[in-house]
Amino acid sequence: MNLWQNYIRPKNLSEAMDAFAHAPRPLLPIAGGTDLLLDLEQGRHSPVQTLVDVTSVTEMTALEKRGDELFIGAAVPVNRVTTTPEVAHHAQALAEACNLIAGPQVRNVATLGGNVAHALPAADGTIALLALDAKAEVADPTGTRIVPFRELFLGPGKSSLKHGEELIVGFYLPLTAPHRSSCFKRIMRPQGVALPILNCAVWLERENDTIKDVRIAVGPGGGTPFRATQAEDVLRGKSLTEETFESALETLLAQSQFRTSARRASADYRRHIVNGLFRDVVEIAWKRAEWD
Repeated sequence: MNLWQNYIRPKNLSEAMDAFAHAPRPLLPIAGGTDLLLDLEQGRHSPVQTLVDVTSVTEMTALEKRGDELFIGAAVPVNRVTTTPEVAHHAQALAEACNLIAGPQVRNVATLGGNVAHALPAADGTIALLALDAKAEVADPTGTRIVPFRELFLGPGKSSLKHGEELIVGFYLPLTAPHRSSCFKRIMRPQGVALPILNCAVWLERENDTIKDVRIAVGPGGGTPFRATQAEDVLRGKSLTEETFESALETLLAQSQFRTSARRASADYRRHIVNGLFRDVVEIAWKRAEWD
C-alpha cells in the first residue's frame, strides 16, 4: 500500500503555501523524515495523500544574522546547526543540544523544525531554544507571523500549529553580548538508544559576581517544554552561592511535574538526578559568562 500519493518539492515559501492551499489532502510537510517515515511505515500515522518536501525552500534553509538576531531556518539539518560557528558563539546551548540528537547519520538529515514540531517536552533542540528565548516564524496561506516559542505547544506531542495549514519557517535568537552565555547537558541511556532521561539548558547573564538574568529549561518537566520560571526568580539578582543554588533547586522541584516513563525513567529517579544535572549546567554557564 502506498503511504502517500503525491510528492511536491517547492523551491520557496510561496510555492510551499500554494501546495498547502491546493494539493490533495490529507497533507503533511516533510523535511528529514526521520520520525514521520517510520510512523507511516509502522502504522502509527494514518496514510497521507500529499507530502510537501520543504528541504529546498530557500526561506527555510537560511542560517544567518539578521539585525540583532540569529535566524535558523526550520529545514536546516541539526548537524549544520552544530557545526556553524555563529551558532556556537551566539547559542552555545543549542549547538550542544543538536550534537546529542540521535547519531551522525540522523543529524545529517533531521531538522531543527522537525525537532520542535513534534512538540515533545524533552526534545533536545526544543529545550535549548526555550532557554535561549527563541521566537518562531510561522507561515500560512495568508502570510507569516512571529510567535513566542512557548505558544507552539499544547501538550505532549501536541503542537498549536494547524496541521496542513501552517508551517514553521524558522527561529530567531537574540545575539549574545559580553558576560552572557549558555549551556546544555542531558542524562541519557547508552548512546545507541539516545533517549534523554532528563535534559537541561540554562542561559545566563552575569554582572560581576551576580546573576543579572537567567533562563532555565528542563525536559521533561511537564506536559509541554518547561521553563523553571520560579527558580529563575530565585537566582536572579543573587550571587551563585550554595545556599542560593539549593533554594533554586528546591523551587524547581516544586514547580516541575516530572513523570514516569516506562522506556526512560521514573519520576522519582528524575527528581533524584536533576540535582547534579542542574548544578553542572548552571555552573558551566556561570563560568562561561565570566569570559564571554
